[in-house]
Amino acid sequence: MTDGAGDAPFDAVLCDVDNVIRFYDPTELLALERAAGLAEGTTMKIAFAPETDLPLLLGQVTQDEWAESAAAGLTGLVPADQARQLAMTLSHQPFHADETVVALLRRARVHVPLVLLTNATLQLEEDLASLGLTDLADHLVSSARVGLAKPDPRIFELAAERAGARLDRCLFVDDTLENVEAATGLGMRAVHFRSAADLGRALAPLLEA
Repeated sequence: MTDGAGDAPFDAVLCDVDNVIRFYDPTELLALERAAGLAEGTTMKIAFAPETDLPLLLGQVTQDEWAESAAAGLTGLVPADQARQLAMTLSHQPFHADETVVALLRRARVHVPLVLLTNATLQLEEDLASLGLTDLADHLVSSARVGLAKPDPRIFELAAERAGARLDRCLFVDDTLENVEAATGLGMRAVHFRSAADLGRALAPLLEA
């Protein structure tokens, strides 16, 4: 394990995936919600409620089973067939990678280990392959594979262990403030990601050294 004795500002980068590296296009879903007379975001609110979402993130249900649970939650607001269409559309939203973020992370990995630390589904590896990102990181710590989800301290500790670095020598990047605060509480250097510029500033001491 790295002891932090070198000149690098940190010894590893632990980075979230969704809404940092990968972004979804909700256009079709929002159009369906408008057509159904629902407020935009209703499907996501129901699908991402902890009681529905957490079993997916812990690998306890498949993505299709999660969608069926979301559809059940929508039934009553809209007819059952419409509820299922909304849920399945959410489950199969198209996504793309932010090439600026990917390029920054590839540059960082030249200097220090990179671990993708994400609350994700059992489909994540397939999704990363479809984006050409299978080789982006040294390690992948996915909640669905390890049975732990951020902000549980144990998943941060596991990711740091995989990186071979102490927690206080890791840079953690995430778009969710709760996860950022949890990482900070563990002594990690944490970045609340809102744009690629946030990542660029955080990595600058490493890339410009």
